[in-house]
Amino acid sequence: MYQEFEGKTEKEAIDLAIEALGLERDEFDVEVLETEKGGIFNLQKKVKIRVHLNDGIVAEGSEDPENDFEHAVVDFVHQVTERMGYPADVRVKYREPGKLGLRLDSPHSGILIGKKGKNLDALQLLANIVAGRLDDRETRIIVDAENYRQRREENLIRLAQQVGDQVLQTRKSKLLEPMNPFERRLIHTTLNNIAQIATKSEGEGLYKQVRVVYRGME
Repeated sequence: MYQEFEGKTEKEAIDLAIEALGLERDEFDVEVLETEKGGIFNLQKKVKIRVHLNDGIVAEGSEDPENDFEHAVVDFVHQVTERMGYPADVRVKYREPGKLGLRLDSPHSGILIGKKGKNLDALQLLANIVAGRLDDRETRIIVDAENYRQRREENLIRLAQQVGDQVLQTRKSKLLEPMNPFERRLIHTTLNNIAQIATKSEGEGLYKQVRVVYRGME
């Protein structure tokens, strides 16, 4: 599986791939496809790269929909990706009580994931709205691509632990980047067992920030 990215330099294109896919640099190989020049006197440059994921990075195994509900949700998500201009093969990744996981396979997975997974979150929100209209059992739809959700979760746990250590050492609060509800809950849960630290969400809307606060031995 591969995705393509563009940047002003090869490093910028690689950094965009790392951010979009939530990967470490040693988890993929880079193929430089082309270098384009443009603008006045051909001074502006664009570098296009193709990112090949290393073995074991992409989640293996997927299934076809097995009932009308699954077919409807899968077809809907596929149609949305087509209208975006980045069609994806949508498969059932897993089934759990009250939860259905979908996997997107596409050469444009980086775009479908988006910065910090925001495009993936938007697709997931739309899928859940449609699912809610189709099924009274309130089945939650989880949309994933390139195993982004798991990698993002692992990165956030590491981030929470690092920030927790910083707050304990400096005794100064730290405000994290805006996150969706699931990501914020992960931060709260990771730091909940540290007595000297408190966490609270700040801001409005879907994407809020988590502040990690030192409270001593209260």
